[in-house]
Amino acid sequence: MSGPVVVGVDGSSSLYAVEAAAREADRLGTGLRLAHVLTWSSTHLPPGVPPWDRDGSVTRESLTSPLTEARRAARRVAPGLAITQDVLIGEPSAVLDAESRTASLTVVGGRPAAGVGGRLRASVAGQLAVRGRGPLLVVRGRPEPEGPVVLGNDTSREAAEFAFSEASRRGTDLVVLHSRGRAARLLSALRKKHPDVVVHERHAGSWTGHALVEASGAAQLVVIGARHTLADTLRVSAARILVDHAHCPVAVIPLRAV
Repeated sequence: MSGPVVVGVDGSSSLYAVEAAAREADRLGTGLRLAHVLTWSSTHLPPGVPPWDRDGSVTRESLTSPLTEARRAARRVAPGLAITQDVLIGEPSAVLDAESRTASLTVVGGRPAAGVGGRLRASVAGQLAVRGRGPLLVVRGRPEPEGPVVLGNDTSREAAEFAFSEASRRGTDLVVLHSRGRAARLLSALRKKHPDVVVHERHAGSWTGHALVEASGAAQLVVIGARHTLADTLRVSAARILVDHAHCPVAVIPLRAV
């Protein structure tokens, strides 16, 4: 896709995600879109009346301040980047899923979401990993992680190309975890395309999310492909576990089998 990189902005906690999104937008040569999603019931909002004009409970400053801070963070990383911003109303995962349909990449933080009584509910990242239709980058785990890029699924061109490109941009090695030898020709072609990337191939007996979470402890990024169909339940489940529990950022790439 040629659309912008879209990043969900929810305050200071999302600034790492904004910085990561700015780097990706700069790498892809596209713009950055800052999306601040406001959960608001339309039944309580008269048509045409902005929420900050309703009862004073939401102010313009409370909505624009996170975006202003996010724009500054993005400019520090990529000064020449074209940046747009918007306040969007709706359920966050649904809004960002809609945004992802035309985005080159959607970036969110991986912070768990608090529910009633302090219980954790499904994170926005987890919901997007399950139902999202565009490439997703979840920024989570230990701060400033080091190590290789890990490709946790080598059966799709999209996921493999993303992993090789990220390893090249970051100047680090790529670890490819195999469970079967279906992608030898694809990997051979990508080695030629990215001769600067040192590739380590390792055989893995399982694609379970828990095994990939363990691998993330020594990585700076884990890339996994996920096809959102009933037949691909295992990979979707692994992606969901990764985005909620990995020790480093996770990229979930919609895939087509090779």
